[in-house]
Amino acid sequence: MKYKSQKVAYWFFGLCMLLFALQIIYGFIMGFARIGMDGLHDFIPFNTARAVHTNLLVVWLLTGFMGAAYYIIPEEAQRELVNVKLAYVQLISLAVVGVLAIVGYHFNIWEGRKFLEIPRELDFLVVVNVLLFLGLILTTLYKAERRTTTSLVLTMGLVFAALLYLPGMIWFDSQVTDSFFRWWVVHLWVEGVWELIMGGILSYLLIKLTGVDREVIEKWLYVIVGLTFLSGLLGTGHHYYYIGVNKIWLIVGGIFSALEPLAFLAMALFAVYMYRKGEKSHPNKIALFWTIGASIVSFIGAGLLGFAHTLPQTNIYTHGTLVTAMHGHYAFWGAYAMIVLAIISYALPNITGRKLYDSTRGHMAFWLSNIGMLGMTVAFGVAGVAQVYMERKMKMDFMDVQNEISIHFVVLLLCATLFTTGITLYILEFIKYGKPTDEALVKE
Repeated sequence: MKYKSQKVAYWFFGLCMLLFALQIIYGFIMGFARIGMDGLHDFIPFNTARAVHTNLLVVWLLTGFMGAAYYIIPEEAQRELVNVKLAYVQLISLAVVGVLAIVGYHFNIWEGRKFLEIPRELDFLVVVNVLLFLGLILTTLYKAERRTTTSLVLTMGLVFAALLYLPGMIWFDSQVTDSFFRWWVVHLWVEGVWELIMGGILSYLLIKLTGVDREVIEKWLYVIVGLTFLSGLLGTGHHYYYIGVNKIWLIVGGIFSALEPLAFLAMALFAVYMYRKGEKSHPNKIALFWTIGASIVSFIGAGLLGFAHTLPQTNIYTHGTLVTAMHGHYAFWGAYAMIVLAIISYALPNITGRKLYDSTRGHMAFWLSNIGMLGMTVAFGVAGVAQVYMERKMKMDFMDVQNEISIHFVVLLLCATLFTTGITLYILEFIKYGKPTDEALVKE
């Protein structure tokens, strides 16, 4: 690492690993419940496990993005972070908010709004935490010796993510109005501004790992930003099909949802082209695997699988079924989880000074987790298609259908075990690197 304050990122990455592990545990609780093994129901009912599982996903990814920013911004700005102590305060307060939210869910303390279950009191603490984070990042950039396109796109994504959290804090008595604005948070995060964060991290990693000129790589960022805003903003319409809004959203949502894969296709082409154009001499092959893998898997999961069921003619059957879970799991894995794991894999050797680049455990972590997630996606997909046919065509009762498709969750649990083995190996590799050291302060 080039700047001492980059060590802050390590502790955010550590919190990432802890929250990710907890998310997987709650995923298994739901998976076993789906096959009738629901012994924890009195303590952790399915709806609680689901809320914890999905909210942990959001929190650990945001923690990863923050860690990535604390690592990337000082280097891109060519100066230390303005206040390291406040960065640690922000980390601790983020962890406290997360713990309070998760514990609260087990006592039914929540708002009951999917993906935004966090109680209103904690919402305000989240706002304070994010404002502190943005204050540190923006002040560092303001005092910077240089401002690169990579750092500005990354920061723009983080700022917009913060702003788009606010519509979810507005209270509406109307269920329709509430649902309308709730998607301003959920959709415009994951299919809008988070793509900017992903693009910024991807650009940084490709500059470092391929050796291609910064100017060439950053030109691609403009294309990605343009496609993201063109498709992502109005693509929100595919969530408005059946919530009671004007029918114009069927047209708008259908057209712009069809354009959304273009942003992810651009990212995939961007990454592969830069890899082929580059020197390919960087020793950190694991980080390169995660980086290129993120761009390709995100195109398949977020782009193609999203397109496959967001057209109105298809979505009328697939809406609210396990087809959505198929798309959601592979999209989040490729677009955001893999890019966070990529920046961690790149940063760890530089922060700790231990160049454990090419270990067998690291390669096994990559392949086992990816094969496991692909198997889970296929299991969700097969179960979802069967569910669509039985519920929407044969008009079978919902719970009868769940019993019929439970066998697919046996397959899903087996694949999830493979996935978990990979992630366990990744966490063990993280632990093996040890803590950051000042001796790692060298020029790359």
